[in-house]
Amino acid sequence: MYQEPLIPLSADDFPGRRRFLKQVVAGAAGAAMFSLAAPLVAEAASLSSQESSMSNLSVSGAAAFPRTSFYTVTADGVDVFYRSAGAPDAPVVLLLHGFPSSSHMYRELIPRLAGRYRVIAPDLPGFGFTKVPAERRYRYSFEALTQTLSAFVDALGLKRYALYVFDYGAPTGFRLAMAHPERVTAIVTQNGNAYEEGLGEAWGPFQRYWREPTQENREALREALTLETTFWAYTHGLAHPENVAPEAYHLDAALMARPGNAEIQLDLFLDYAANVKIYPRFQDYFRTAKPPLLAIWGKHDQLFIPAGAEAFRRDNPNAQVQLLEASHFALETHVDEIAAAMDRFLQPLAK
Repeated sequence: MYQEPLIPLSADDFPGRRRFLKQVVAGAAGAAMFSLAAPLVAEAASLSSQESSMSNLSVSGAAAFPRTSFYTVTADGVDVFYRSAGAPDAPVVLLLHGFPSSSHMYRELIPRLAGRYRVIAPDLPGFGFTKVPAERRYRYSFEALTQTLSAFVDALGLKRYALYVFDYGAPTGFRLAMAHPERVTAIVTQNGNAYEEGLGEAWGPFQRYWREPTQENREALREALTLETTFWAYTHGLAHPENVAPEAYHLDAALMARPGNAEIQLDLFLDYAANVKIYPRFQDYFRTAKPPLLAIWGKHDQLFIPAGAEAFRRDNPNAQVQLLEASHFALETHVDEIAAAMDRFLQPLAK
């Protein structure tokens, strides 16, 4: 059973139904209670984006944010859920999430960019609201995630796009870029790593599992799937952790609690070693293609540390690096700074 993180929360943090959602999810005991919580989880994701679209000003100075819409498209035999906003003929920005999140992590960023860009954020298989039919017999690996993402891009007819990559979104996005370098107009990497020096000490148990993929080492990583660990990833190093919206980490924890999902995540933990092996290939892509690149990083991240951001300059001298007083999930506390930096970076490149 989930235990409530010991953080101060005011009533203002939980308007209406999301207060009830938190109570349901926090007390959920596996699949039985999740069946009750799931409709409310979906509603919370929708409410977050809808509230954002009605209550703030956009980077471009419009009177209100464009509204985010929610879709599902079948690609690679998978029902891929995605969020989208912006004019259909605007330059495309493709947002790729990481572990243990989903496109929900972009709920505040999407409307801030959608005044100038067509912004699209899919949920990868095993995450968020993307559904993988049982008959698909999906094998969860980063190559498979990339294959599905490639099919998703083709299904939407995307020929040119900028990439925003984070965490797991980095190895999938970089694979996508290597396969079709002509499509990628720019890369924004927010704590999306491609260098071994960017792996923090928190990777120790994972590296042990890569070296010795025993059941004992696999079981030791189940702690990484708990609400407590997710809360840590969202708030570590922050002076004001109470500024992180609690529905974000509760949603991640609830979705990971679905039947069978823990094994999916443990499989991906093991397969992350395949990403490290091809880091040199990613680096060769940066040297040869030289995509315009902005590495904007939460410097208190203990998973992908700032050295990983600085390393991009080694292979791409034109890479820009910006460190923020943020943690792993920098958008939770610095969405305005990131949106403004992206707008400055992308505007000259948008065609």
